[in-house]
Amino acid sequence: MGFVEYLANRWEHLIELAVEHIIITVVAVGIATMIGVFLGILTYQTVRPRELTLAVTGAFLTIPSLALFGIFAAWPQLGLGLGATSVVVALTMYGLLPIVRNTIVGLREVDPAIVESAQGMGMGRIRRLLRIELPLAWPVILTGMRVSTLLLLGIAALGAYINGPGLGNDIFTGLSRIGTPVAVNMVVGGMLGVLLLAVLFDLLYVLVNRLTTSRGLR
Repeated sequence: MGFVEYLANRWEHLIELAVEHIIITVVAVGIATMIGVFLGILTYQTVRPRELTLAVTGAFLTIPSLALFGIFAAWPQLGLGLGATSVVVALTMYGLLPIVRNTIVGLREVDPAIVESAQGMGMGRIRRLLRIELPLAWPVILTGMRVSTLLLLGIAALGAYINGPGLGNDIFTGLSRIGTPVAVNMVVGGMLGVLLLAVLFDLLYVLVNRLTTSRGLR
């Protein structure tokens, strides 16, 4: 069976897997963004906590993904085990560093004169953060989310190793059938699906950046 014929026969199945892949990636990026921005806000002004936070989130990225998925699959008593929950937790861990780092960088790059002016106008700490610092840091934070999303799209495919959802299911199924006529088509179909999602997400972030960032900050 040729690859084009394979796509014609399996397109509905591939779209279903792609939707699953999108959902699990978006959920993980959303959770990582909430945690990462919070950690960045807490630590960007103090050296030791900032370095520790970056070191810990950086260490997460050094953990081999298949090993981490395997460990989580062995802990059903903690609410993990096989399936989407373990995949989301692992992806969230992997997605933290770009968001934490960019939140810290973005907030530290805000002109101190602007912050002092806002303080002189009577703005409190939280109001300055929400009205001045975070909006100015937003383009950098968004870049961190963009990097995290593209990173997690690839790692999410490995979640199929522990029965996670997404395009990785076809990739792993194809690898397990190496030598059969359909094996390469399944692997290539899954890989191209992940690649296409990466391109679409990248274009989406470009659009979001244009819509949410003033021209002076681009």
